[in-house]
Amino acid sequence: MTPSHPDPSTSGQGRPIATWPVSEARPALAPAAQRVLRNTYALLAMTLLLSAAVAVLSLALQLPGPGPLLGLAISLGLLWAVHRLQHSAWALPAVFALTGFMGYSLGPLLTRSLALPGGTEAVALALASTGATFLALSSYVLLTRRDFGFLGGFLTAGLLIALLAGVAALLLQIPALALTVSVGVALLSAALILYETSRIVHGGETNYVLATVGLYVSLFNLFTSLLSLFGLGGSDD
Repeated sequence: MTPSHPDPSTSGQGRPIATWPVSEARPALAPAAQRVLRNTYALLAMTLLLSAAVAVLSLALQLPGPGPLLGLAISLGLLWAVHRLQHSAWALPAVFALTGFMGYSLGPLLTRSLALPGGTEAVALALASTGATFLALSSYVLLTRRDFGFLGGFLTAGLLIALLAGVAALLLQIPALALTVSVGVALLSAALILYETSRIVHGGETNYVLATVGLYVSLFNLFTSLLSLFGLGGSDD
């Protein structure tokens, strides 16, 4: 008589042994999403390098800034131009014009920051924190494939409120309000990184120009907000 082989899923007493379910493999990105993601990160790297170069040049030459309100108006105008030209051959020049101008406007802020005691360390910390935040949040979305599309309405309302509060803080010169705005903008910028990356992953954003601008503006606002929270961004001393 042939001896029977024990069932590996049962114990010697015939009781079933608990087994762990095999986790499902993470689905691969669609080819279109992969292409948008690749082009977005490539263009984002170029815009960040351009902004850094212009900011360093502005810092070295001690160029005067455009002023907060004028700078905001020009940035919004160039942002509108990018959206207007997103499907034309002028889209990339508009992106580089926007990011170059924002780099130029960063020069005076860095000048004031570096002139303060411990300014170099604080700027480096703000830069490192911005990079680490972007890498952590982007990696989280890419690894988990979680959809953050539900944040769209909240972010739109939050950005509008932050814009109005920021203008009010600038005109009324209220330090507590400016600090609150900086905290809010930092949190909104982090949420926007999640939102924009999620839209690319799930096919909600198919234009890499707009995706790049969305991530760039989030990084720029996150960096400047961190400088302000470190007590550097709004200092005129």
